[in-house]
Amino acid sequence: MLETRLSDRIQTKKEQLDGLRPLPTTAVRRLNEQLNLEWIYNSNAIEGSTLTLRETQLILEQGITIGGKSLREHFEVVNHQEAIKLVESLAAGVEPISAYHIRQIHALVLARIDDDNAGQYRQVPVRIAGTSHEPSPPWDIAAQMDAWAAWLQTQEGELGPIELAAESHHRLVAIHPFIDGNGRTARLIMNLVLMRSGFPPAIIARVNRQQYYRVLAQADGGNLKPLVNFVGRAVERSLTLYLEACTPQTTPPLSEDAWIPLREAAQFVPYSQDYLSLLARTGRLEAVKRGRVWHTTRQALAAYLETVEKGVSNSGDL
Repeated sequence: MLETRLSDRIQTKKEQLDGLRPLPTTAVRRLNEQLNLEWIYNSNAIEGSTLTLRETQLILEQGITIGGKSLREHFEVVNHQEAIKLVESLAAGVEPISAYHIRQIHALVLARIDDDNAGQYRQVPVRIAGTSHEPSPPWDIAAQMDAWAAWLQTQEGELGPIELAAESHHRLVAIHPFIDGNGRTARLIMNLVLMRSGFPPAIIARVNRQQYYRVLAQADGGNLKPLVNFVGRAVERSLTLYLEACTPQTTPPLSEDAWIPLREAAQFVPYSQDYLSLLARTGRLEAVKRGRVWHTTRQALAAYLETVEKGVSNSGDL
């Protein structure tokens, strides 16, 4: 289901990263701190937290209270950090991921926020605003969660890691097993699946919230491909960050390897900046977002043009 160009790039970058192992300890520690901060900030922001990235960092690193912010928002930060620690521990193990592990993670997500429901399946029906999907009825949740875990075990080795992570995420939010905290828990589980296969965590950005909801809705309708590619693009970004942090840089980068904004990149190809932006957003062109601006490289442009000349395509490719 991964778009061909995106799949090829992810495979290449994963092989490059594996070739650098053991990774430099200091660089990995700094990068993990950065990614975990982004993970916590964005996952909470998707669910409505008003804390900024800097405020989230201050809570994590200095334990300070941010004026004008709710106690719940502070707990959401420290809880998510504890949940990530559990995910990292589970990722290092070999025990199959079970419904019990999901309840453990959820218990951390809602600790001190809603202790009565933390780690407990909901006992009331719910509806998800903005979607026609109906989550599992409360009396069927335990069985559905056991079936989810059984499905995950049977699909490991059958589905690719990114496909498995994306679909496990969707299946979990479709069940909607908890009264609150389903999205955060599902994204934690998605990254647990990725990390078990040696991938870095994928960060779903707050600015992509509407697209995230849209691809989940498409998955509700039976079309998983948009969600898989959405997750794949997040995985590629994390792989790029790891490679940049862990690759020895003894000489300046070649001009064709330097990241340039799409506005500048458009002068090297017969495409407009808007069209390059479309290619970047859909994963067809290797690109990273710095702030709100997409960047690519001249080498990535050449690689894309080569695939066009070769007629590389999937359904919906450009």
